[in-house]
Amino acid sequence: MDISLNFQPGQIVSLEHGDRNLYAEVIQVVISRQLCWVRPLLLVTYSQELPIITDLRDGSDLLWPINLFRPALDIEVITLLSQVLVKEPKTEPDLAAKQQLHQFIQQLWQEYQEKY
Repeated sequence: MDISLNFQPGQIVSLEHGDRNLYAEVIQVVISRQLCWVRPLLLVTYSQELPIITDLRDGSDLLWPINLFRPALDIEVITLLSQVLVKEPKTEPDLAAKQQLHQFIQQLWQEYQEKY
C-alpha cells in the first residue's frame, strides 16, 4: 500500500516541480478516486540565495492526484510557515499569489499528462 494513502486531515504535504514546492494542508483523502483535497499554504521557490515564499492561505483548495504528494517534513515546513505567520493578515486577495499558484499547477499538470 502506498504511504500517501495514509494521509490524515491536517497533515502538511508537498508537491514538487523543478525548483518550487507547494506546501498544503490535507483536508480529505478520496481513496476511491485516488485524489487528495488540499488547502494550499505556501509556494516556495528555492534559489541559490534565500527561498522566495508566497503565502497562499487565501487561495483556492485543490483536488489533485494523491500519488503526486509526499509528506512534508516538520523541519522543512516550520521555518517557512513561521515567516508568513508573523505577517499581518491581508484584507484583499493577493492576485499575484493566485496567479503564481495557477501557473505552478498548470506546469505540473502538463508534466503529469506527458508522463502518464
